Amino acid sequence: MKQLTTTIFTTMSALANQSNAINLGQGFPDFAADPTLLQAAFDAMTQDHNQYAPMMGTLALRTEIANLVKKHYGCDVHVDKEITVTAGASEALFCAILAIVQPADEVIILEPAYDLYRPAIVNGGGVPVAVNLSLEYDKFIVDWDKVKTAITSRTRAIIVNTPNNPTGNIFTERDVIELEQIAEQHNLWVISDEVYEHMVFDGALHQSALRRPALAARTIHVASFGKTLHVTGWKIGYVIAPEKLTNAIRAVHQFNTFTVATPLQLGIASYLNTQPNATDELPGFYQAKRDKFKQGLQNTPLTTLPTEGTYFQLVDYSHISTYAHMSDTEFATHLTTQIGVAAIPLSSFYGTPPSHQKIVRFCFAKKDGTLEQALSRLQEGLAK
Repeated sequence: MKQLTTTIFTTMSALANQSNAINLGQGFPDFAADPTLLQAAFDAMTQDHNQYAPMMGTLALRTEIANLVKKHYGCDVHVDKEITVTAGASEALFCAILAIVQPADEVIILEPAYDLYRPAIVNGGGVPVAVNLSLEYDKFIVDWDKVKTAITSRTRAIIVNTPNNPTGNIFTERDVIELEQIAEQHNLWVISDEVYEHMVFDGALHQSALRRPALAARTIHVASFGKTLHVTGWKIGYVIAPEKLTNAIRAVHQFNTFTVATPLQLGIASYLNTQPNATDELPGFYQAKRDKFKQGLQNTPLTTLPTEGTYFQLVDYSHISTYAHMSDTEFATHLTTQIGVAAIPLSSFYGTPPSHQKIVRFCFAKKDGTLEQALSRLQEGLAK
């Protein structure tokens, strides 16, 4: 654990607080969740559902998860044998990695990548093997030939993330076909981080691993109600996996958090039962915010990269002579302390970041007023 330090998200959020900056760094909404959802959780509390839930999650929530997956992906999952409710997607990922990684196993990660993957692999005694995404025409894509080259006899698994944090890009159908073929050919487990699964824009289809039966049979699907329902502080996520993998994941989960807050599980279950179309509104909701934020950034010297999903926007500043000499960490710090808008440097999503990249990430999961204020600061501050 000596190699681990405080995450960049904690660091930049603390700096934002100290600088009275608008926090577009850490990925959480600043708007309220649906009052119906909050009431459902409150009702569960007042009805005395305040003791331990079953280790794998309440039956009510697991049932709604199965319904959700069937609706979106046409995939039948077993409520008792293939679904586990976790303390957020972070615990889900941690449990998934520790469940399958043995000492000296190699796990391929596609960077830039969510910063939990690497330390979780190391905690399991494994070896993270990074394959950098290729930046082509301002879009980050997977070079599957590079992935194939990185596979050795010790490769145990590959972690994929679509829609991708931090890039905002999504898998195509060709990507999941390539992934399926590689996983089958080399007998790999796949950890598919799909926490932004309901935030895909411009009419695109989310290419979940669960859509393809052969791929689903060797996949651990990770999802997050915190992201989907705007309640990141509730820390409710879940894992879907074949029974054999689920048993291994639960073996880790039961000695980690054991279970997750009962009234919050029941509140979400009740909400999904009474609001079955709640997830259908997310693409349009966040696309409108993406478009608003991106349009406002056009009035700054920053160059925006494509955002096909998630609630993150990458911007490139390499062409701005005033800032081109700065590292992305220095630039993110400058934005936070001098301009009053916090961002996350893209280099923090790499083990060994490319030296030439000058890119930072903003989060646009904010009230329109927050985005307008942030844009005003960026337009004024970067123009000087």
